[in-house]
Amino acid sequence: MNSERAMADAVASNAAEGNMRAVGVISGTSMDGVDVALVETDGEARVVRGPSAMRPYTAPERSAIRAAMADAAAAPDGAHRTPLLAEAERVVTEAHGAAVADFLAEVGTVDLVGWHGQTVAHAPERGMTMQLGRAGELARRLDVSVVSDFRSADVAAGGQGAPLVPAYHRALAWQAGLEEPVMFVNLGGVANLTFIDGEALIAFDTGPASALIDDAMSEAGEPYDAGGATAARGMVDKAALGALMDHPYFAAPFPKSLDRDAFDPFPVARLALPERVATLTRFTAEALAAGVRLLPRPPTTVVLCGGGTHNRTMVRFIEEALGVKVASATDLGFSSDAMEAEAFAYLAVRSRRGLPITFPTTTGAPRPLAGGRLTLPSAG
Repeated sequence: MNSERAMADAVASNAAEGNMRAVGVISGTSMDGVDVALVETDGEARVVRGPSAMRPYTAPERSAIRAAMADAAAAPDGAHRTPLLAEAERVVTEAHGAAVADFLAEVGTVDLVGWHGQTVAHAPERGMTMQLGRAGELARRLDVSVVSDFRSADVAAGGQGAPLVPAYHRALAWQAGLEEPVMFVNLGGVANLTFIDGEALIAFDTGPASALIDDAMSEAGEPYDAGGATAARGMVDKAALGALMDHPYFAAPFPKSLDRDAFDPFPVARLALPERVATLTRFTAEALAAGVRLLPRPPTTVVLCGGGTHNRTMVRFIEEALGVKVASATDLGFSSDAMEAEAFAYLAVRSRRGLPITFPTTTGAPRPLAGGRLTLPSAG
C-alpha cells in the first residue's frame, strides 16, 4: 500500500468526523444542461454519494451560450466580457441558480456549493481559461458559500487547468477496491482519461467526445445523437478519419488539454449526416486509443462516465479501438451522469481545506496545487 493511500485510509477510518455536505454543479462543453449532485466527504478518502439531478438548458439558453463562443475564443483573458458574453453569463447564472435552488429544496441544507460554471473557452497555452457564472449572485441567492474558479490558479502557474476530476476518480477507485491499473474515461464534450496505478496518477484530454457530434446534429435540428442511432446508420469514412487523426496533439506528451473547438471538422464537411456523425464518433474512439498508447502500461479496468455512455455506437467503437471490454460507471455502482457534478462537490471540500486539486502528472502544474475561490453569501 503506498503512502498516500495509507494516509487516505487513515483519514477514512476516522468515522465521519470532518465531513462536509457539498453540492457540485457543472455544465459541460456539450452544453446539454446543468448537472447537480450531493456528496458528503472529507475531501480525501471518504465519499458518500447522494442524490443528483439534471436541468436541461432551454433552446434560448443554449443559443445565448453558443452566440458568445466566438467572443470567448477571441478574449484576451478569462475575465473579459463583451455584451454577448455578459448576456451568456447572466443566462448561465440564472439557469444554474434555479437548478441548485430546486435541488436544495429536496435535499436540505449544505455546507458548500462547488460551482464549475460554463466553460466557453480554454487556451492554457496563452494562460487563459473562461468559465461563465457570477459566484457572488449564486451565493447570495442560495445563502450558501460557493467555491468557484477551479482552473485559474493552475493555469496561472503554468498548468493546463484540466482535467480536474482525477482526484475524485482516485478516491472512488480506492474506496471501491477496483483492480489496478484503473482508467476512468469521461465522455463529455471533450474526452479525458484518468489512469490510477499505485503511486501513479495520470490524466489528460484525449480528444473530442460529443462536442463535434453535437455540432453536426444541431445542423439537423437535434441537440445530440440519441443513443448513437445516427452514427449507427452511417459508414465511417476512412479518408476523413485519417485526416482528423493527422493532428500533432495525439503524439504530444501528457499532461495536455483541449478546448471543445480545438479540432476542425472540415474533413467530414462534405459527408452526408449519418456518415459525418459515424466518422466523428469513430474519431472519439481512435483519439482515446491514441491516448492509451501513451500510458506506462495498458489499463486492467476501464470505466466510462459522462453523457457519451448513453451513445451505444460510441461505446462499441471504444471497445473496438481499445480491444477490451469496458464498464460504465453505473455498472460499477457509481453514476455515469452525475460523476462530474459529484467531483466538484468533492473538490470544493478539498479547496476549502487547502488540499491540492491538481498535480504535475494531471495538469502539468509545477507542484500539487490547491485551487478554487471561496465566495461567502455576504459577498454576493
